[in-house]
Amino acid sequence: MLNNVEDRITYLSQCRGVGRKQLTRWLNEDPSLESILVRKPDELSERYKLQPDLIDLLIDPRNQENFLKKREAYRRDNIETITILDVDYPPQLRQIYDPPIVLYLKGDRRLLTHPRLLSVVGTRYPTINGKNSLRKILSPLIQKGWVIVSGLAYGIDLHSHKQAMMQSGKTIAVLGSGFQHIYPKEHIPISDEIASKHLLLSEYSPDVKPAKWQFPLRNRIISGLSRGTLIIEAREKSGSLITGDLALQDGREVFAVPGSILEPCSAGTNRLIQQGAKLTTCAEDILEELTDFTTNV
Repeated sequence: MLNNVEDRITYLSQCRGVGRKQLTRWLNEDPSLESILVRKPDELSERYKLQPDLIDLLIDPRNQENFLKKREAYRRDNIETITILDVDYPPQLRQIYDPPIVLYLKGDRRLLTHPRLLSVVGTRYPTINGKNSLRKILSPLIQKGWVIVSGLAYGIDLHSHKQAMMQSGKTIAVLGSGFQHIYPKEHIPISDEIASKHLLLSEYSPDVKPAKWQFPLRNRIISGLSRGTLIIEAREKSGSLITGDLALQDGREVFAVPGSILEPCSAGTNRLIQQGAKLTTCAEDILEELTDFTTNV
């Protein structure tokens, strides 16, 4: 019933109980994923230690038929999928420790492989200095054709997307939920605009609601898409700091705007600078590190 590997990999990724590690194992054993769907229940139980409920879910033709109906609904809503097996899967993202196996897209998928991607994150409650720093640094980059990647959250994320759009640049919004459950709801209008003129991206199927644990996972995609991540105002133990730490772990450039030692929102960025992030005060600080990767574009 599932006639191609894209359908099989997407179907399996949506089956509750199938994690990325298990799906990766199956892909390594059989890149076509045909064998997993034709094995007998006893074999699935013995070979993979799967629970009976999950086995029933995997092999039930009705579940596969329901998936195909959902897939058609995705297409009617201009939702595309891209898998880790596809040639146009984002090359930078493929290199991170735990790359998403399936991505859902709305918008211009060509932006995923754009050579000039810059991830930008920061506090939900930016100061005036933070907003001004964002404009000062991003404006020249957007004029030079850099695509801004962020998470559509309150604060620096939202301002980053808007800055790119106001300057007729391009932006990618990475969600921590499915397209049918934009979070926060106040950002539905801008998410619609991004989906129509830029790119909306999620590793979660459209019907997945937001949950707290999904957003830290989302951060690895934000940092993983690009060679560099800019962080403007971040508290200690914040989501933005997690994003910066992930970028450093994956060997990416991290750019942090310094702040007053008296401001809690600068504690995270100042610590990142201590750990090796580049102290950043202008666009040139970023271009010095990243231009070598794009000079041939």
